[in-house]
Amino acid sequence: MMNKKKMELYIHIPFCVKKCLYCDFLSAEADLATQKAYVEQLIEEIRVQAKNYIEYQISTIFIGGGTPSILSGVMIANIMSAVYEGFAVEASAEVTIECNPGTLDADKLGYYRHSGINRISLGLQSADDDELRLIGRIHSYEDFLKSFQKVKQAGFDNINVDLISAIPNQNLESWKSTLKKVAMLKPEHISAYSLIIEDGTPFYKMYTGKEGEKQLPDDELDRDMYYVTKDILANYGYQRYEISNYAKAGYECRHNTGYWTGVEYLGLGLGASSYVMGRRFHTEKELDKYMNIKMHEDINPLYQDIQELTLEDRMEEFMFLGLRMVGGVSGSEFMERFGQNMFNIYAQVIEQNVKKQLLIIEYPFLRLTEKGIDLSNSVMSDFIF
Repeated sequence: MMNKKKMELYIHIPFCVKKCLYCDFLSAEADLATQKAYVEQLIEEIRVQAKNYIEYQISTIFIGGGTPSILSGVMIANIMSAVYEGFAVEASAEVTIECNPGTLDADKLGYYRHSGINRISLGLQSADDDELRLIGRIHSYEDFLKSFQKVKQAGFDNINVDLISAIPNQNLESWKSTLKKVAMLKPEHISAYSLIIEDGTPFYKMYTGKEGEKQLPDDELDRDMYYVTKDILANYGYQRYEISNYAKAGYECRHNTGYWTGVEYLGLGLGASSYVMGRRFHTEKELDKYMNIKMHEDINPLYQDIQELTLEDRMEEFMFLGLRMVGGVSGSEFMERFGQNMFNIYAQVIEQNVKKQLLIIEYPFLRLTEKGIDLSNSVMSDFIF
């Protein structure tokens, strides 16, 4: 049998019950008719695209959004059926769906299980109801607990919980409380991100400028929240394997790890990004235009912003994405991929950051120090020439 190349799939569901105030993702509210029409077009895209990637085997699938769990269980099952019919999916593939508390029930979870989904990612963000209301979430902490219990009862044994720190007016004790409450539930994986105020969101208008910024945790408090996250979660058996991700042993997210380590991925659905065959591109971002593409007649209008990556581009991405991993980047793997010595090519950048105690060399690996993680954006940007 021909050895197939590994590839990941990302499937975008651009709908939500209500857009959160901090969210800059490609998502919006939509009625049932729009959801049904979108799913039909998405399935058509999946069927057409699958024929273009017969030399690949799918190692992970991630259904993200938006709020994928806003769709009916039947819709998700139909999407997954199209994937399995068209693509060669590994028997042990990690298959994740993002879900929001308040949008799940036993019926949907049953469809998920039967359609091959084996990992649930629940968007909690905070265990404090006041903080949830402030950021525009549709659920309470109690709603989350009920959804978490339903997921466990449905037989899922690989659950992620998403959290956000540095919420306006949040203090260290509140963040500690959220971490402990979630850790005591023993999910297999916890993602803990610091809030970024993105241009174009309601939060940008609310929390930029002198008065707005006063309500945001300052840099020192933000760092304290980051440090305490590692310490508290370590006490509950979670190890940090990436800057913002923690897992029980053996439950590191394979899909996201693929992003950081250069595994090819194909994005399906509105605005989804791809990295395949040395190219980066994304699909049409306007819903009306996406819906009017005749996939079988001419799929070319689907693609936008196609970028051919040079050898230098690929080496740079290997460095600044790979350094997100706690284990760092491997000089041996760099040599295998690119036929060049990583420590020679980036000698000056590495030397400068080692002197600043931001990077540490443990041959053949290069990784961020604890101090380097604090300044990771600066360090990673040094590798982009």
